[in-house]
Parts: sequence; C-alpha cells; structure tokens
Amino acid sequence: MYVLGVIPARYGSTRFPGKPLAKIGSKSLLEWTYFHASQSKTLSELVIATDDTRILEECNRFYAKVILTSTTHPTGTDRIREVLSYYDREALIVVNIQGDEPDIDPKLIDGVVNLKMLHRNWEITTAAIELSKEEWNNPNKVKVVFNQKKQALYFSRSLIPSQMKGEAKVYRHLGIYCYEKKALMNYSNLPKSELEISESLEQLRGLDAGYSIGVYVTDKESLSVDTPEDLEYVTREFQKRGWI
Repeated sequence: MYVLGVIPARYGSTRFPGKPLAKIGSKSLLEWTYFHASQSKTLSELVIATDDTRILEECNRFYAKVILTSTTHPTGTDRIREVLSYYDREALIVVNIQGDEPDIDPKLIDGVVNLKMLHRNWEITTAAIELSKEEWNNPNKVKVVFNQKKQALYFSRSLIPSQMKGEAKVYRHLGIYCYEKKALMNYSNLPKSELEISESLEQLRGLDAGYSIGVYVTDKESLSVDTPEDLEYVTREFQKRGWI
C-alpha cells in the first residue's frame, strides 16, 4: 500500500500572512513541519502542496518535494485533490498533514495511518486527545465522541458528552486526516449537510453521508501556530528543548 503524505501550505492567511515562511530559529515553520513529518515510518512519500511561488522557492531551498497547485482552491482538501490527479495509483492512502504544526509527532501520523490500514473499509481516520476541563466550553476546541471501536459518532464545538448526569472524558479533535483515495476524490461531491453548516465543521459532511471515520487517540498534542503570538510561544518552547 502506497501512503502519500501531503502538507497543504498557502501564503495568504487572515491572521498571519506568510505564516509558512515565518522563522523559528534558522528554519521556517514549514521546514520544521516537513522535517518532523518526514520521520514517519508509514509514509511512502511526503510532498508539500502550495499555490504560491514564494513557498515553492522555500521548499526548493530545503530540498522538499513540492507541487504548485491552482490558486482557486477554497480549502486544503481541494488542494490535495489536485495533487492526487498526478498519481494514477488506485491502491493509495493519503494523509492530510497540517502545515502549521512545526513539532508534529511522526508517531501521530503513524497511528492514524495504521488505524486506517487496519480498517480498510473505513473511509477516513483522524485523531483526538483528551481535553482538559478548563477547555471544555471553548468553541475553538472541536470535540469528538466515538464508540468502543474508535469510530466517530459526532463532532461539535459544544461540550460533548454533556456531563448532565455523570462525568465522562472529553476528547479534542486534532486536524489530521487519512483518506482512502476514492473517498477523498468523492468528498467534494457530497452534499453539504445541515450539521456541517450548523457546526461549521467540514468533517460532518462525511459523517452525515455515512462515511466511517476512525479516531486514533494520542496523549501528545503538537504545537500549532495561528498568530504571531503563537510563533513567539513556539520559539520559546523550541529554545527550551535545545532545538534552536
């Protein structure tokens, strides 16, 4: 089975323009992400997908494989679908790796991929981590509930489970996805659901259409960068680890 890892990277960002090129020590945020993701044991190939020549030049600088895509894609998922048009392999699994997680754990990638390989009939696998009580009511922390087989039952920005009559663990969804090629290519053809629109969560489109979404549970959360303030925090953390 050929496992293709794709890191979507765009220059434009409302909160942090040029984010992939921002420096953490001597390396860009994108280079750090690529460096750690490339240590995955399950990926057959790792490629960066971008619509900007500045990011293309940066990828060439640190010798990463990169594909220049259309500038019209509304989401990273659509950008990955274009990347797949260059691969004629039918037996292919693709992993969508967030480009703003410079310390992404390669074991997280492996966990999501291995869960997918174990359940080839599941269209998608993703990941989750237990959420602290202080974050339970934060709508920016997307929650997921899943059954004993680790199949997702629902995703929400609200608190799930509700804790109405007893306390249960709450899990935060992590933004990494592993797809069967066919499932990803068909995804944009699925109708938008009321649930997706209500929660503003694209993964609910697949769940509402009957897709099985497996959830790999990890105990290690990656640092992510959404704002310049986040970048300063990550830089301090990398300094503590002796990485820069």
